[in-house]
Amino acid sequence: MARTLGISEAGIGREVSLSELQSAVEPSVDSTFASVGEAIRDDLEGRLDADLLERELSNLADQIRRVPELREAGIPSGETEPEVLYRELVEPGWEIYDHLVEVGFCESVDANVPRFTADNIRNTARELVQAEPLTSALADLGFDEREQAVLVMNVTNNDRRLSRWVPTAQIPEGVEFNVDYVPPLHQRAAGGVLLWTKTMDVHLWQKSVLITDRILDDAAWDVRGMLAGFALMAMAALELADDDRTTLTNSQLTAALTAGAAIMIINQENVCRDAFYITDDVRAPSTAR
Repeated sequence: MARTLGISEAGIGREVSLSELQSAVEPSVDSTFASVGEAIRDDLEGRLDADLLERELSNLADQIRRVPELREAGIPSGETEPEVLYRELVEPGWEIYDHLVEVGFCESVDANVPRFTADNIRNTARELVQAEPLTSALADLGFDEREQAVLVMNVTNNDRRLSRWVPTAQIPEGVEFNVDYVPPLHQRAAGGVLLWTKTMDVHLWQKSVLITDRILDDAAWDVRGMLAGFALMAMAALELADDDRTTLTNSQLTAALTAGAAIMIINQENVCRDAFYITDDVRAPSTAR
């Protein structure tokens, strides 16, 4: 992460914090980021419902702050079906998702935001670290400085994984599937977040004999990360919806959209590995042996 951000590792402790990153990263202005944000503002003017987004983003924030208590609850109880724990988290998310899809938000972002490259990821991380409105939003969701730094690190250290997620219009010809049925990148990322979270209750309940505390810890963190990325995307949408809001600069708007997608993608890939793909070496010991 230090190499990607162009900072000296000497000033970074073993438990890196956001404050350390903010002190070490030199302020920079990327004109491309600003122009992308401006283009998206112009494209989506008058199409987004600010009242809906503000209401449901607040509801989503309340749900994200509940994740630690869901971790404490452990495996959902239930005789014939699991109790509702994680499923409740995504209810505001579906309201936001449906609205963004309806107004063509994801298509606009797909057409304007650059694809994931090493340079784009580096610039996104630098902008995210320096953007006080975005870091304050993460803090309001319950992420301390170390956790915010981990979210940034997960973006900077996974450029190869992110590069596999391509805007729909840039998917090369000759692939083995029909591109006409592939949604825009942000729609894919956001929909995946909601579906992985929605199915967590059933998965933990059905696989209860395999689940360990480590799996529960990782699952809760991955869900928090996925939803934090979703919230950054929704925050950007709210900024676009209200002409009177000046919370984010155009560069910060682009960073929120890019980082939000990256965080959603990395954490949903992680939750598959950490919680759903349970191999013999990580499962709880069998009582039948």
